[in-house]
Amino acid sequence: MTSSSLPFSLTLAFGAVLLLGLAVKFWLATRQIRHVALNRYSVPVAFASNITLAAHQKAADYTISKARLGLIEMALSTAVLLAWTLLGGLSLLNAALLQWMGGGGMWQQIALLGAFMLISSLIDLPMTLYQTFVLEERFGFNKMTLKLWLIDLVKSSLVGLLIGLPIVALILWVMGAAGAGWWLWAWGLWMGFNLLLLMIYPSFIAPMFNKFQPLEDEGLKIRVTALMQRCGFAAKGLFVMDGSKRSAHANAYFTGFGAAKRVVFYDTLLAKLSAGEVDAVLAHELGHFKHKHIIQRIVSMFAMSLLGFALLGWLATQAWFYTGLGVNPNLDAPNDALALLLFMLSVPVFSFFISPLFAQISRKHEFEADAYAVAQTSGADLSTALLKLYEDNASTLTPDPVYVKFYYSHPAASERLLRMGT
Repeated sequence: MTSSSLPFSLTLAFGAVLLLGLAVKFWLATRQIRHVALNRYSVPVAFASNITLAAHQKAADYTISKARLGLIEMALSTAVLLAWTLLGGLSLLNAALLQWMGGGGMWQQIALLGAFMLISSLIDLPMTLYQTFVLEERFGFNKMTLKLWLIDLVKSSLVGLLIGLPIVALILWVMGAAGAGWWLWAWGLWMGFNLLLLMIYPSFIAPMFNKFQPLEDEGLKIRVTALMQRCGFAAKGLFVMDGSKRSAHANAYFTGFGAAKRVVFYDTLLAKLSAGEVDAVLAHELGHFKHKHIIQRIVSMFAMSLLGFALLGWLATQAWFYTGLGVNPNLDAPNDALALLLFMLSVPVFSFFISPLFAQISRKHEFEADAYAVAQTSGADLSTALLKLYEDNASTLTPDPVYVKFYYSHPAASERLLRMGT
């Protein structure tokens, strides 16, 4: 293959894989919609004694509505991706900023990244508003006011700016100053940045958006503390988060890293589950730590990021990488920001087809965490807790099996209960 044919080959491959991915996504979404709709009229026998027909139909309708909205988002995101790449949008934005700022340089590259993120956010805004204030509202989940949504938007934008701008500027500087091996240094910085975020998020970032009160229920606190001690787990604290001010969805999670780990319960979760069920849900989360799933995911992230930075380090020096994706590289200015953006836009297109592998690994981890929870607490409590969460979150009990294999990070309810023997 000659160097002159490489841009056309990349364009052809990018377009073909993009269209194939779109076709597969459409096929999977329509399978999910059809399968859930066909099973809408009766509760599966395994759940008939616990789930009402009304709750089952609400979950079906919610799932179908989200899938239909997903089809629109899919079409929009594909059109936007083509506009940024093969149709020349990113190249035009870069040229406009070069002219406006009188040439290239660090600030022009930061401006390019910032302008891209701003425009992308504005394009996504209508769908975000519709999902929150129409779809979630229709099914009784949204608890946010427009004022709170705007406050969150401003806060998240400021946090993103204050945290993101320095790391972006540092990576761009490394790309220009560290020579051919810049990608290794940039990878080290990126990993250090992510580990730092894991440590500071619970104490400094999360409280900007939610209130975290120490768990006050003494009986529950004693149970939870005893469970953690029995499992050999230590946390910095037990907290209740005011999730109900934004959504009716319920959850519990661990956050932080190292000594900064803390257990967080949504107030909506504590309102819906018994003490034994809370124990079981917490034991499931402890199972992830016991099986070192969190460490495995961090190591996997390190390895994949290393491969990604190495690939970017090579592609950034290839002219066909830019021209093949619809961008004219700068001849007398750095192309580092262009390379980052093109890589960020193109990699998901090619990596889409390996996503079922990661979903399968995640489901395996969930089964292992379930088994650990059953060994440490009551399997019956875990089953009833899961059913309550499925019902309260309007998660369908009858998803399409192929859709599950491709997308679901958690097993379907029937699979989980079958593994638990309930």
